[in-house]
Amino acid sequence: MIDRQTPADKQLHLIVDNYATHKHPAVQRWAARHKRFHFHFTPTSSSWLNMVERFFRDLTENQLRRGVFTSVEALQERILAYIEEHNRQPKPFIWTAKANDILEKVKCAKANFNNSPSV
Repeated sequence: MIDRQTPADKQLHLIVDNYATHKHPAVQRWAARHKRFHFHFTPTSSSWLNMVERFFRDLTENQLRRGVFTSVEALQERILAYIEEHNRQPKPFIWTAKANDILEKVKCAKANFNNSPSV
């Protein structure tokens, strides 16, 4: 659908997690046939991205799952209402990891990212 709906002269960059599904031979064959798609994988050991994933999980569980949306606008309204409510009473995330542990994971993630083959 993205391929059909995006002008042919545009390059498409997809940011995806490092889950093994994206590295499956069938996915790699598809990517080889669709040269304008460029895959960028999130690094392993990138725990700071978990907070974004948690937010989207909560949005899905609390607002979207089992919802009925008769239009894109209705879906957008529900998402924006959730964000507004969330921002009214924000709860800070308290990071408990030690700085040295985080920096070591960043170093490991960078090494994995630099050594991983691109699709």
